[in-house]
Amino acid sequence: MTTSTTTSVTTPLTLPRSRQRMILPVLMLCSLLIWLDNTVLSTALETLADPVRGLDAGPAELQWATGAYTLAFATLMFTAGALGDRFGHRAVLTVGLVVFAGASVWAAYAGDAGQLIAARAAMGVGSALIMPATLAILVWTFTGPARSTAIAVFSTSAGAGMAVGPVLAGVLLDHFWWGSVFLVNVPVVAVASAGTAVLVPNFRSPARRPLDPAGMLLSISGLAALSYGLIRAGQVTAWSRTDVWAPIAVGLVLLAAFVLVELRAEVPGFDPRLLARRTFGGGNAALGLLLFAVAAVTFCNAFYLQGARGFSPTEAGLAGLPTAVGAIAGAPLGARLVRRTSLPAVAPPSLAVAALTMGAYGFLGLDTPLVRIEILLLVQGLAIGMVIGPVTAVLIGSLPLERAGAGSAVTNTVRQTGSVLGIAVGGTIMSIVYRRAIEPALSDVPGPVRDRARISAEQARHTATTLHRPALAHAADDAFLHAMHVGAAWIMLAALLGAAALTFALRPGAATDSVASAVPDPEPLRLPGDGAEAEAE
Repeated sequence: MTTSTTTSVTTPLTLPRSRQRMILPVLMLCSLLIWLDNTVLSTALETLADPVRGLDAGPAELQWATGAYTLAFATLMFTAGALGDRFGHRAVLTVGLVVFAGASVWAAYAGDAGQLIAARAAMGVGSALIMPATLAILVWTFTGPARSTAIAVFSTSAGAGMAVGPVLAGVLLDHFWWGSVFLVNVPVVAVASAGTAVLVPNFRSPARRPLDPAGMLLSISGLAALSYGLIRAGQVTAWSRTDVWAPIAVGLVLLAAFVLVELRAEVPGFDPRLLARRTFGGGNAALGLLLFAVAAVTFCNAFYLQGARGFSPTEAGLAGLPTAVGAIAGAPLGARLVRRTSLPAVAPPSLAVAALTMGAYGFLGLDTPLVRIEILLLVQGLAIGMVIGPVTAVLIGSLPLERAGAGSAVTNTVRQTGSVLGIAVGGTIMSIVYRRAIEPALSDVPGPVRDRARISAEQARHTATTLHRPALAHAADDAFLHAMHVGAAWIMLAALLGAAALTFALRPGAATDSVASAVPDPEPLRLPGDGAEAEAE
């Protein structure tokens, strides 16, 4: 069966193997784009906080620059999937790529932190359109054993983005202005858009899902209000103020209303009923807490390496490589160990190890040998990789095939929500502790200087350099390290709670009988069409 790529396709196609091989790199490029953007910003945070080289952004603005993207990404993905079912996944993917490219240019030339936050939110909209469409096209393009192999190959784009993003951002920041880390997205989008237009049919589901505008609005407004209240607490260092607890309360109410609306919907975009299944619900809670911890510790690490330790952006990017290498190696290693033992024997202990590596940030100082940091990051990446891949495979595999799409929407939304809250809570804890720790050193400092030094360690260091007050810079470093140590303890507790949730979800009696079959065998790794179908027969 053949079809023109200009029309929608609502029945399965048998595409030539050569075309399958060409479609897969295009989809990987789309995924790489998202992972690149997720990692380059963490390298640029220190520069964006700089009053001279960046936008003079404070901690709250940087939290929003990171969180606005993830917020839009988290709350629009299930709506984007429904748009793909209705208008065709290639059409939605193309729109997402165009939005992402336009928002990247906007971010690159943002005149202040507010514009950057708005541009980052628009980039999140683009990513939300890209990700579900990319996965749907992958499922439609490949069938049988070739699909499992294609998914395994496709997943390497995440590791590649994690590895390349920080280094690329570091090189750009060392040689160009901060906006270059966003402009690099444009040529990638151009190549991906051309490949999509030429190679990808416009697959569309014959069953159209409703768009669920009420759920979309409630989830966005609820998460935004909750995040605002949490971030605001870090700015004013008090939880009793109305502008802190009121947004948090409103956010929780809106999110509760979102759950009620989805429960009553005939075809919900986000189906909370799936979370009532012990394996699926507990596993998603664990992944949400893990991503919460990862987002918080990544936000913290960016300021530790470049701010407290004085690494250049390139040096900081290279220093973070072990995390990416560990994650790339951890996914197939975890799958292999699960097949030889069991998921309960591999995933919860790995998550506990990841939690302990995050808690180990509490022992890092200004003179900690770099090799110790690299070993810590390598172990952290390995542990995270051994959790996310196998657990995600089992979560989707624990559902009936007809619920796989809904389950994917729930899993992706929970993971991104964890990241949003991790940035908000982690950054707020550090801001509150930093301000309390720096206060004794500001008793003899003039009022305007005191106000800037209270904002963040970056502002305090810049002020100390301008006024030739090295004691203030040392006090800022000490206060930051204290804040990082306290934050690391809370981050570790969140990840350990995730390990406990995963242990509960996978305990004997849970629906784990299909665990081994749900985790793809990492070997042999071949491109789709290289004899996989023949072996299946």
